[in-house]
Amino acid sequence: QGLPLNECGKLVVALDEKELETLHELERRGKQNGSNIQMISEEEAREIEPNVITYRKALYSPDTATVDPSLICQKIKEELLTRNVDIACSKQYLGHDGNVIKTSGGNIEGGTVINAAGLYADQIAHDFGFGLRYTIIPFKGLYLKYGKNKSDVRINVYPVPNLMNPFLGVHFTTTVDGTIKIGPTAIPCFWREQYDFSSRFHTAEMAEILFWEARLFFADSFHFRKLAFEEIHKYSKTYLVSLASKLVRNIDPKGFSEFTNPGIRAQLLDRKTLSLVQDFAVEGDS
Repeated sequence: QGLPLNECGKLVVALDEKELETLHELERRGKQNGSNIQMISEEEAREIEPNVITYRKALYSPDTATVDPSLICQKIKEELLTRNVDIACSKQYLGHDGNVIKTSGGNIEGGTVINAAGLYADQIAHDFGFGLRYTIIPFKGLYLKYGKNKSDVRINVYPVPNLMNPFLGVHFTTTVDGTIKIGPTAIPCFWREQYDFSSRFHTAEMAEILFWEARLFFADSFHFRKLAFEEIHKYSKTYLVSLASKLVRNIDPKGFSEFTNPGIRAQLLDRKTLSLVQDFAVEGDS
């Protein structure tokens, strides 16, 4: 309540006939899940976003909106504090004794323990005897800001994704204040918190992650080789802009200024099948 919201909508656009087939599959899935989506013509898409390029059809989501995630988190924190919830930050998980969680800041006891540890959720799950067939492979996401104006693209514009992996492809996002950005990347990381080449380096983590990435590379699971080379190439602003430019008629390559702060996706890998897990895997004893 009272938080800024940009009700901009979203278009998923196709480049050719083959992508139209996937677009119809996305429409089927969306309607099956109760989303308000519409398959519209190229002409209708251009009425919504004059700058967009699509092949014959586009999938339109009028209810898509953007928010400021940091403000959302801050609001959730404020509400939790009013309900007498204790929030303990910067406490490293060290182990457990039943439902007593041992941390670097002391022990915490709970009737129910919910593991939502992001990049380290697999390690904590393993410590409790769950999720033993899974491990987390980190992928770095970067966005590139468009500083020229806020009018060249006024709606979120997405390409048709590759349904064989959980990544959405380089797309245009209009943020809550109308700023335009393109991304994200999905660059394989060498350790879990590799926000840059010096942050929180961990030798054992790197050895484990490189082991799994090497297995994916040589087995070429879900075309990992192509994905890895493609994503690393996206460190180049020129290349990233060239991908986004396929979605719109006109965009100034010189208008892209700086990368945003990186985020890291905690992507679950099934160690038995060497496949990326598309949805949440929930395990527990209650």
